Amino acid sequence: MSVPVAWLFTALFAVLALPCVLRLVRLDYARLGDRVRNGDLAELLLVVAMVAMVSPLGGPIPAAGWQAVLVLTAGWFGYAWWRGRASGHGCGHHALSAAAMLYMVSAMPHGGMVHGPWLTMSTMDAPLAWPVVAIAAAGYFAVDAVRSGVVATRLRGTMDPGHTSRTVCRAVMGAGMGYLLLAAI
Repeated sequence: MSVPVAWLFTALFAVLALPCVLRLVRLDYARLGDRVRNGDLAELLLVVAMVAMVSPLGGPIPAAGWQAVLVLTAGWFGYAWWRGRASGHGCGHHALSAAAMLYMVSAMPHGGMVHGPWLTMSTMDAPLAWPVVAIAAAGYFAVDAVRSGVVATRLRGTMDPGHTSRTVCRAVMGAGMGYLLLAAI
């Protein structure tokens, strides 16, 4: 990825942090529920992780730190999805998003001191390991981005507060993740 493209993605993902933060400070989570709040927190965490991954400067947290955070996030939301699957509620998307980001961080080439311990996806000079995983994840995120975009357009203003913001962010984040997964192979 070229440096100008990396800066473009850095700005795009950084802008996505604003609606996440605004939802967290404005919404009535006592009425909306813990699942919605936890989803908004996860979205903010994943947006920050994407900014760290694509920034040409590298992240302020070493890759191992992000791996630990993403393992915990994927585990937490995977467990929540497993527990809530019978009731139709779930957190599968956040678990898959965290797992895909964990894959990107872990499958980045770490040989030599080209990257050091920092996340610097924008300067990768070798493809991700296990490209089949990247292709499958990119397919999932592309389909989810289109679906989320359609839902955001159709249900704008008819759902609970924050729904449109949440689905637009999910669509943009999914499209960006899909692109980055394909670009990295």
